[in-house]
Amino acid sequence: MSGEVPAPRELLESVADMRFPAKTDARLTWLMDRNTDGQLSSDERDELESLVELSQTISLVRAEALRVLGRQPA
Repeated sequence: MSGEVPAPRELLESVADMRFPAKTDARLTWLMDRNTDGQLSSDERDELESLVELSQTISLVRAEALRVLGRQPA
């Protein structure tokens, strides 16, 4: 059995174009700035860690979709 599953190009394009919504991206930036300034609460640190982990996962999935499509990141 092959490890590959065919996917519609539109699905791969959507995955390749994934980004955080604007409000989430702004929140991540705000948390990173507060972290740099040493001003995060424990809850904010947990939130930052979760958003960074999610961002990294999205980046890896996007990179794979871009590779399959033969595109470079924008």
